[in-house]
Amino acid sequence: MKREYSISIYLDTRRPKSNGKYPVKLRVFSSNPRKQKLFPTVFDLTKKEFDSIWLSTKPRNKNKKIRMQIQAIETKANEIADKLNIFSFEQFERKMFREKGEGTKISYHYHQLIEHYRKNNRLGTADSYKYSEKAISEFVENKNKKYNKLSFFDIDKNWLNEFENYLKITGRSITTVGIFLRPLRAIFNKAIAENEIEQEIYPFGKRKYQIPSSRASKKALTREQLKILFNSTPSTPEQEKAKAFWFFSFNSNGINIKDIALLKFKNIDGETIKFYRAKTLFTSKSDLKPITIYLNDYAKSFIEKYSNKNTHPENYVFDIISETMNAEEQRLKIKGFTRFINQHLKKLCKSIGLPNEISTYWARHSFATTSIRKGATMELIQESLGHKNIKTTQSYFNGFEDETKKELAKQLMDF
Repeated sequence: MKREYSISIYLDTRRPKSNGKYPVKLRVFSSNPRKQKLFPTVFDLTKKEFDSIWLSTKPRNKNKKIRMQIQAIETKANEIADKLNIFSFEQFERKMFREKGEGTKISYHYHQLIEHYRKNNRLGTADSYKYSEKAISEFVENKNKKYNKLSFFDIDKNWLNEFENYLKITGRSITTVGIFLRPLRAIFNKAIAENEIEQEIYPFGKRKYQIPSSRASKKALTREQLKILFNSTPSTPEQEKAKAFWFFSFNSNGINIKDIALLKFKNIDGETIKFYRAKTLFTSKSDLKPITIYLNDYAKSFIEKYSNKNTHPENYVFDIISETMNAEEQRLKIKGFTRFINQHLKKLCKSIGLPNEISTYWARHSFATTSIRKGATMELIQESLGHKNIKTTQSYFNGFEDETKKELAKQLMDF
């Protein structure tokens, strides 16, 4: 396979330094895309010195040591570049100039990914990795060891079982165990893909360690519960607003609060809303499909009541976030608004005898379950929810009510 890069030692004679010499640099050229970068070394040489030390086929004895040191830099650069599956300056720089041994340290890869997600405004994902790292750090320190020394080679099936037990002993649920371990698994996969470690030490999978998963609790309201909630009378304006946003989500393909907050007037076209889930914009760059919501009377009246008055296409539909906020400020506002809905919805539900653990997420599950009970196919709901995997959609379904099963039994002999 043709190499897409070349590496050489270069004397940068564009500008002499205060000592009258020129900096010796590592020159890296990429043919795809066509780009060149110069990286500094610790050496400064005159043109004559560079010729006799580097360009000469037989350098003098006094120059051999410097030549060997420069050669070591070039050799290291080539070795790093050769190990990259696809050459990129970002990966090359990271590996070339980090401290020795960093590539096998767990902390190094956590910090790299946390920073990557923050730069790309995936702040929720960055937080997930941060909490995962914190739990691992606590576990390692609890064993009187240094977290910054922890490497991939220290983690095997037994280590992971110990970590799981530690999390359970300290009060974490099975769900939380999974939340903390999935980022670590992703870091292993990243390190293998980047040739930092060999596949042989991968500790996850069949006959190795398997991340525990709890059976997802069903979060869908029954038809009767939906009727009770819809006909309820909120006791405060906050409860009324929380209820309204919950039912807008329910009536709009179970759209989550973040996607509601990000809706702009350009997404609304008469009878429909078309948008891309914020989640999939990061996770599915290829084959992106917009979600189409067909607006019913409830959704239309809700938008009319709660939307901003300035309907410029680039304006947000609802007064949850603003264009002047940065990504972190928007994230905090959306989290705060979600918390507002959940707090006041719980108070309303408690007052009318419904489960007080109901949250915004129940609207999404309730949409899926109600639609399937009314005859929608699982594939249609998968498309409506924007799921890539139908198994995810199936986990939302809360089963059929007893009345439906009784009606089916009555009709079995109706040939």
